[in-house]
Amino acid sequence: MSRRGLAAVASVLDQAASSATNILVLVLAARLSSAAGFADFSMVYVTFTVLLGLNMAYVGQTLVLEKDPDRLAAACRSGLSFTGAASAAVGAAVALVGLLLPGATGRAFLALGLVLPLVLLQDGLRYCFSALRAPQRALAADALRLACVVPALLLQPEGASAGRLVLVWGVSALPALALGLWLLRSSVRGAAGGAIDLRPYLRRGYLGQRFVVEFAVGNGSSQLAVLGLGVFATPLAVGALRGATTLFGPLNVLFNSANSFGPPVVGRASGKRGVVRLTALMGGALAVTGAAWGAVLYALPERVGRELLGDTWRAAAALLPATGAQYAVMGLGTCALLTLRVLNPKATLSLQVVFSLLSVGLLLGGYAVWGVAGAAWGLALGSASKAAAGWLRVARLPASAPAGARPADAVRAA
Repeated sequence: MSRRGLAAVASVLDQAASSATNILVLVLAARLSSAAGFADFSMVYVTFTVLLGLNMAYVGQTLVLEKDPDRLAAACRSGLSFTGAASAAVGAAVALVGLLLPGATGRAFLALGLVLPLVLLQDGLRYCFSALRAPQRALAADALRLACVVPALLLQPEGASAGRLVLVWGVSALPALALGLWLLRSSVRGAAGGAIDLRPYLRRGYLGQRFVVEFAVGNGSSQLAVLGLGVFATPLAVGALRGATTLFGPLNVLFNSANSFGPPVVGRASGKRGVVRLTALMGGALAVTGAAWGAVLYALPERVGRELLGDTWRAAAALLPATGAQYAVMGLGTCALLTLRVLNPKATLSLQVVFSLLSVGLLLGGYAVWGVAGAAWGLALGSASKAAAGWLRVARLPASAPAGARPADAVRAA
């Protein structure tokens, strides 16, 4: 297998390890906690997930677009330093909120504030290794993270408080953080590219600010869609839609890998033509994978389906053709956005805003016309529209569009 192929495999495996960690943490916390304790833990974990996404958008997405090899070491040092400083400040604010909140909920948020710098720094290392084209190092650190957090939680007593579980979950990131810093040290120590500089992260027009808006719109619109459907639809309809989407979780791993670790790989292609050729092949592969996964799920016997989703299976199975179509075109859309992210990072914000809101409208309109099946096909149509608009914008880019332009250049151009 080529070096690029090994890097792609390592990126997917790393994303899978990270996703498995998140899933197992929630499963183990649910098994160990009371209903009230797990509710507190879930609130804290949702807060962490939002902060993690914001850091990924503000620091990580910009870092993986850095193409100049002479600046990579300094960019990694600066990005990690900003993540450490920002997470310490936000962690102090979260801890203060925890002190003000009463009871177990307050103690859980206090624990999150204490461990937030550890977990955000450990995750931030993944983007440094991606920018340095060393995803196998990120895989080593994240595999160690998974190997540490599961036994640490399993050793906790039944009925452990949410605060205790949050502390154990956060402190268990220390070995992975230490390994990641040690693996990163050889790549950034003594390298050229300048000293640590936090000023670009605070300037108006910094590229990460656009990515934060994209993250907020994308996640906000999906939450709005669920809330909106919950107002008009029955709980069974909402559960069926969620169940059908859950079955496509493995594809989310692939899409997240493309978004997080694709830019350094794609940016090595020569010019616009080389980038588009590579991302089109990736998009076609993801689309075929999405359609094939949907066909496999649709062909499952009802007995197997009930093992997966219980009583929700029958309602969810009826939505699998629409959800499979949605994920097939999502593969094309993901690679269209990846192409724009590499060739013209400023072009993705308007697409995300317009078509995320369009998907919400199509979901609600589809439900009004055709029930829950119409809602599922509305989401598929929204994803198809975003993919088509993305590739149309790619086609309109000038042939001389530079591949992998430096983020600082994009900011100056703005």
